[in-house]
Amino acid sequence: MTAPRRELDVSALPSYAFGHRSLMWWGTFGLIAIEGTIFAIAIGAYLYLRSQADSWPLGAPPPDLLWGSANTLILLASIWPNQKAKRAAEARDLVRTRGWLLVCLLFALAFLVLRGFEFVALHTRWDHNAYGSVVWTLLGLHTVHLLTDTYDTAVLDVLLFTGPMEGQRFVDVSENALYWYFVVFSWLPIYAVIYGVPRLH
Repeated sequence: MTAPRRELDVSALPSYAFGHRSLMWWGTFGLIAIEGTIFAIAIGAYLYLRSQADSWPLGAPPPDLLWGSANTLILLASIWPNQKAKRAAEARDLVRTRGWLLVCLLFALAFLVLRGFEFVALHTRWDHNAYGSVVWTLLGLHTVHLLTDTYDTAVLDVLLFTGPMEGQRFVDVSENALYWYFVVFSWLPIYAVIYGVPRLH
């Protein structure tokens, strides 16, 4: 005798959800945990190399503060439109979500332009010595994350304008903002290491 089949009717449940009820939210946090660990390892490598050197930086002046500081201000300012985009998406307001996500994209592009000047202002090449390698690695890792999220933001904005429009798109915008916060706040310790540590004596 076979046991009776038990079925659960989920037809009334929504097809998408925000926050911890979304698989995308958990996936984003898993990604943040992995990438945050990579940043921590890279910072640890930098500090280890610094502890082994008699002088720091090796064979180069400290990086110029102008471009890194300007980019830090841009990143901090970008929190505001990202929060606006997140709230608009969670309110399912398509017009405002489109607009604020476009503003977020402009902030990200402005940051990428200045990041090019940052690399020049490091005053060292990636293959010059251990200092050059670790500084370029730190800045390069963060740039890859920024490029990834800029691309994601651009694709999302195109989809919001061209459709087809689905509720899941609003969740994508909300989680994109969450990842952007990680990009912003992960930059602060990296900035302190790249620009502050070489000036400590």
